[in-house]
Amino acid sequence: MRMDHSARLSEILYVCLSRKIGAPSKVTIRRDVWDVWDLVHRNILGICYMCNRAHGHCAARTMLSGSYREGFRFESSDRDYMAWPSCSKLINDFSQLRYYNSSRDHNIILMEYTDTSPGFVRLQILTPPKCKVIRFSLIKFKGSVHISSSIWREEFFQRKSSKICYRNVTVHGPCASGYLGDTQFDQTVCFSCKYWPITTENWIKRCRWHKWPPASVLQDILNNGYHCVPIGSKCETTENELEWRLSFSLAEQKLVYIMNRTQFLCYGLLKIFLKEVISNNVEDPLLCSYFIKTTMFWLIQIAHLNWCPNNLLGCFWMCFKYLIFCVYRGKFANFFIPQNNMFKNKIVGAARESLLEQLTQYYSLGVSFVLLSPALRSLVEPALNDLSLVIPSSREHCYDIECNDICFVFEVFRSDFCHYSLNDYVLFLMSLETILHSSMSAYQLLTIQYWTADFLARVAFMIVNNTSNFKHKQLYCLDRMLCNILKLSSKIGVISHSVYLAMYYYRTGRYNEALYVTNRTKQRLSEPCVIHGGTGYFGDRYKYREYVSGLSLSRRIKIAWAVPIRLHGNSYFLEELTLEHSAAEQNSFILIIPPSVLVEMLSVLSNYRLGNTSQYEQSLTDLHTLLLYDDGSYVPLQFRGISWQILGICQQLVGDLHGALQSYQESLRQKPVHKLQESTKRRIDFIQNELCRNARE
Repeated sequence: MRMDHSARLSEILYVCLSRKIGAPSKVTIRRDVWDVWDLVHRNILGICYMCNRAHGHCAARTMLSGSYREGFRFESSDRDYMAWPSCSKLINDFSQLRYYNSSRDHNIILMEYTDTSPGFVRLQILTPPKCKVIRFSLIKFKGSVHISSSIWREEFFQRKSSKICYRNVTVHGPCASGYLGDTQFDQTVCFSCKYWPITTENWIKRCRWHKWPPASVLQDILNNGYHCVPIGSKCETTENELEWRLSFSLAEQKLVYIMNRTQFLCYGLLKIFLKEVISNNVEDPLLCSYFIKTTMFWLIQIAHLNWCPNNLLGCFWMCFKYLIFCVYRGKFANFFIPQNNMFKNKIVGAARESLLEQLTQYYSLGVSFVLLSPALRSLVEPALNDLSLVIPSSREHCYDIECNDICFVFEVFRSDFCHYSLNDYVLFLMSLETILHSSMSAYQLLTIQYWTADFLARVAFMIVNNTSNFKHKQLYCLDRMLCNILKLSSKIGVISHSVYLAMYYYRTGRYNEALYVTNRTKQRLSEPCVIHGGTGYFGDRYKYREYVSGLSLSRRIKIAWAVPIRLHGNSYFLEELTLEHSAAEQNSFILIIPPSVLVEMLSVLSNYRLGNTSQYEQSLTDLHTLLLYDDGSYVPLQFRGISWQILGICQQLVGDLHGALQSYQESLRQKPVHKLQESTKRRIDFIQNELCRNARE
């Protein structure tokens, strides 16, 4: 790749990366959804992760951070969560004590900077600890009592790994890392402080001098504070257990948000290259994505590069050279506290020499070394093979209306609120009403509308699950209220929200009403213009565009969008799926069922209860045909296991044991997303025993 072609190739790479990472509108939608998620959690106080005291002074705040919050959706992107107890108040000096009433249920903690590594502090507790985990984590040091970061972190890890909803939990830096369902997460419980440390004064002056970030953003960052996460500095292999690392995740998120498009794509380009080339097949890589982010911050602020599409490769090259220079010096300055050398005791000695040699080899290849990345090579090679290739116009950088809509439906479906109590969901609904008065984008308002429908349905079924001691008159009044709640949910939500109303009718024995709702829902789901969110299926995009043209987002969500149904163990219950609920909960999963499958199931069950033989046989045939011939439009690959299981349950209920056996066996052959193999085998054993008994008789 000759340098005289770099401007043209930069523009082509700019457009191709936009398609891979996401058009500006898609990145904005992703951020909008998770910004609202953060606002909802900010307006309520959840359960403190460390002492389980809910909705009081010892409650917790939660925040999503990291690349997922920034708008990236790489296959390797996990969810980074930070939580902190609101009962603990951090101060920088004793003069700030006057802002807090020590007689209240607060832990007053002093941050100490003396004799600590740059970027780290000790936490001295000044009041009797109100939180039992703080009490367990205390260590005496030089006549004072301090909180041990290692004991705190270990206690959080033990609590996280003991919960059935989490699996494969390990310690990763200051975080507990594991899986919630099929979603990988990193979560840490830390402390929050709004008083910026003295060690960041030079950073604040530097920002004002270089005018990046802009003054308004800088002030917003300063108003929101920072965190202390439970990990100390390392001296060779030993961690200082009294030290806590200063974390500026909130500030970093805001800095990424104000990157221009070229800067954001360059950031993504560096992340791709790090993963696919530098750290490829390396079990414990020396360089991490945080170094990439820090490199971007430094060069945006002080390098004065020309961040434009035709200089994307040039900017990438300068970032790479800066990284090599830092490895060569053995010093990589933290953006907020430059005295903190992040390479110290990490990239040293033979490891540093080996890394430097590796990076130097890439450098010797020139800009063409980007072709070492399979993903980047697939983007650039068409331009190399055809120098007359026309560069796509800037209009092609923007996505059509249906692309933005499917992005939103997928994103809001992924931003699930799970494993909460009835009180939590009531508080979430109150929080949604509160933030409606804030300044919101169109997709943020739509997010609130979707979650309102979702929370209403969950609240209704949670109430249903707790009505065993109600009297007849109370049940009658409650039933009317729950019907109204579920009707409201189906009215303001997506098409599939009406399935919850059908489930409630079936559960309460109103099979004709359940059939009426399922038939209407089935008809609406079969329309070619419907977006099936969570599956990536558009339906007919041209018919969709024609159908929704001129309609508001609020209207589109009601008539043309559908998502898979989540059956949370504490929210929804169908007696026929008891085994599957138990198996899913034991494996930290939630039952997720395509709406078309659940609608057919309810149709079979309701018609069977009514004795409508021909109708339930037709519904069984329709469901079987759907599973046999669907191309992934209505039943995606990841949901085929549970879908075949449901067909088997319906066949077993109506007495078709041979058909049920075949369906269960087909379920076992599918990708085990829900981890239902044990429940499937139990059902197969039951069917085989029944068939053997029938044969003997």
